[in-house]
Amino acid sequence: MPKPTPPSEPDTQGSWFGGNGHEGEASTLAAGAHQPDKAAPSSASPASRGERRPPSFFRIYRAFLTARAVLAILLIAITAGAWLLGNRPSSWVLGLTLSYSVLTLVVWSWAGRHPPKDPDQRNLKHRQALATIGIDLTAFAWLNFLTSSNLNSQALLALPVLMAAILMPRIMSLGVAAAATLNLLAAAWLQSAEGGNLSSLMTQAGLTGFGLFAVAVMGSELAGRLAREERTAKGSLELARQQAQLNRLVIEEMAEGVMVTDRQGRVRTANPAARRLLAVQGSTPPPPFQLRGVPAWRPLVQAVEQAFANPLHADVGQELSLRFDDQSSRALRLRVRFTKGRDGQAIEDVCVMFIEDLRTVLARQRQDKLAAMGRMSAGIAHEIRNPLSAIAQANALMGEDATTPTQKRLTQMVADNVARLKNIIDDVLAVAPGLRPPAPAIDLLETVAAICNDWRQTEGIAAGPDSLCEIDLSACKPQIGRPAPKVRFEPDHLHRVLVNLLDNALRHNSGQAGAILVTLQWQRGMQGSGPLVLSVRSDGEIISHDTEQSLFEPFFSTRSRGTGLGLYICRELCERHGASIDYRQHPGAVRHRNEFFVTMPLEPLITA
Repeated sequence: MPKPTPPSEPDTQGSWFGGNGHEGEASTLAAGAHQPDKAAPSSASPASRGERRPPSFFRIYRAFLTARAVLAILLIAITAGAWLLGNRPSSWVLGLTLSYSVLTLVVWSWAGRHPPKDPDQRNLKHRQALATIGIDLTAFAWLNFLTSSNLNSQALLALPVLMAAILMPRIMSLGVAAAATLNLLAAAWLQSAEGGNLSSLMTQAGLTGFGLFAVAVMGSELAGRLAREERTAKGSLELARQQAQLNRLVIEEMAEGVMVTDRQGRVRTANPAARRLLAVQGSTPPPPFQLRGVPAWRPLVQAVEQAFANPLHADVGQELSLRFDDQSSRALRLRVRFTKGRDGQAIEDVCVMFIEDLRTVLARQRQDKLAAMGRMSAGIAHEIRNPLSAIAQANALMGEDATTPTQKRLTQMVADNVARLKNIIDDVLAVAPGLRPPAPAIDLLETVAAICNDWRQTEGIAAGPDSLCEIDLSACKPQIGRPAPKVRFEPDHLHRVLVNLLDNALRHNSGQAGAILVTLQWQRGMQGSGPLVLSVRSDGEIISHDTEQSLFEPFFSTRSRGTGLGLYICRELCERHGASIDYRQHPGAVRHRNEFFVTMPLEPLITA
């Protein structure tokens, strides 16, 4: 979100009415704070319905046009009243009054029907100034000349001067005040030519002109002060809008359910997580909605009543169970918090409820325990390694002196179990946390082919078309002149992952040619645009559903002498390098139904 512009001093030479419609945003923000998930009713104000109010400049401009229209109607009424009372004005005064009234009403009506085209306008344009201030100065000057001493119309000149002070630059407003003052002085000179006292008339005109200059200066200063206040308010409103959007985003993305409930059990606000926890499937309708009246939500209603009855102990977490109509249940953990009043002491009539699925809470606790056990296991493994090495050395020395078959068999048993313990320690230390240098970018095709060939030689599997293990990397071979695909993966770690998958496939296959298949391909067949998928398939018996659920859990094994750390370590090593490992079953028509696959992000090519 863009950072709001800090309030600054307005330009003393420009009008301050350059609003951008933040007033409407304030109303919308206030409405959204109470009803974030419900549309505003049709009877709401235009701002709450999303309609932006016109900027400040045009609202003030229309206010002046309305004042001019009212003044025009008053002039017509005064002229008509004088006519009825027998004091008939001259035809020039009558024509001037009617012409001014018609022009003023036409401008007022036109501005009301045509919305502003430039929302960033800050000053009156030349046509607007001539159609309003220019007509006022001309009409009021002629009215002052024509009525002479019969009607004091000097006060009318304050309207165009004030309009110029608010809606035009300061130099222009002073110019309007100067023009009005010259009109007054000229009228006073003409009246003195008709027999009036020149000194008295000039003094009166000068004092009125001084007042007009004061109106122009004070109006401009007040406009500047209001400009600073308005810009400060706009900056605060933008910060409030950003904070409201940030709060809503955080609450909506929270895995924990959040609800705002009043004493009557009416839910005012609820994030998507809370709405999903309250429904057996999908989610509840958007708030507001009532908790009372739904049998499954009765424990929540009771929790709310207890919280309001004893607010000092409401923050203690509690566990409750919701039983739905289909006889299914959901265990929840509930925490209640209250917001404080303005004095910081009084508790308001709404509470905030934090809801979590109890299974998620227990899973998080188990994860924390596993993390603690992992750190402890890493420490124990380090402590065991040194005495285990001493046992291995002592057993080797004893094996040199062994002469009978029984002694040789015993030393071999010790050596086998020492090797097994070393493998377990290596497995534990492989997933121990710690800082490691970044993995290098390796040629995946070359590395996978080398690992598979070495494994076949170690296991005594012959290569060729009748080999038990078939390797197919043709889908990812680069085109001529293009580099081979590379991924960031530690070669030793990739060797460990792939050999583990190959060993599992070797234990579970039919023993026929091509029973194990190793492939490398682009994900979804999008060559050069997606991650690489390394898969190891076998045609053995499919894995049962219960076993599949626990494949990657630590210490789970289907073999009596297995450690249960093989696939768990594979997953940890893959996640350490930004990759992922998973298992899937294929339909019965596919030969290789069991597939373990590793998805690795492709290292971007560096072009010169």
